[in-house]
Amino acid sequence: MNEATSISIAIADNHPVVHQGLNAYFSQHPQIQIVDNISNFLQVEPLLSVKNIDVLVFDLELDALKSINEIKLLVKQFPETRFIAFTNLSEEIYTPNAIKAGVSAFLNKSRSLDDLAAAILLARGGQHRFNEKLLQKLSLIAKQNKSERIYRKLSTREVEVLRYLSQGKKNNEISKLLSLNEKTISTYKLRLLNKLDVTNLVDLVDKAKKLEIF
Repeated sequence: MNEATSISIAIADNHPVVHQGLNAYFSQHPQIQIVDNISNFLQVEPLLSVKNIDVLVFDLELDALKSINEIKLLVKQFPETRFIAFTNLSEEIYTPNAIKAGVSAFLNKSRSLDDLAAAILLARGGQHRFNEKLLQKLSLIAKQNKSERIYRKLSTREVEVLRYLSQGKKNNEISKLLSLNEKTISTYKLRLLNKLDVTNLVDLVDKAKKLEIF
């Protein structure tokens, strides 16, 4: 590989098997080189501060990553680095917020590694890669019925709070994870109940599952 022209990427993921698979795949790639592997969000900023990383491939469920807003801050702090979300989380739910955060691509882990490689090449060139059918759906929100639109009305914070509630976490636990006070979490919870048209937590989580939010 010609290192002068190769794209330097780092992988930020909790799972060793993901690191092993990506390292094996990209070891033979003519244009892309993995230069570092990390498993915790707290390692991201120090890494980007000392190494020239062209593209960071990260999992939205990365340990210590509390909010997509933290990615948004990194996008601003490191404008030369492109960020690609490679995750098992729903593309339909998280793509809009990822776009707002400045992420260059969003791929579900069910996609092929060839798709990931293509996204990396596009991102390095300043382009974006998102599910085209999904983008078309997002552009037609106003024409969709209530059940199809409802989850897209949720803010980034509301989606994050709902995710933690669905995991069985209490308000005080969520407040610590998101660095918000408990009263604010209660407010988000009330908004979620109202937007999803339910009256209790059990129905809220059930509704989220029916709408395939998680």
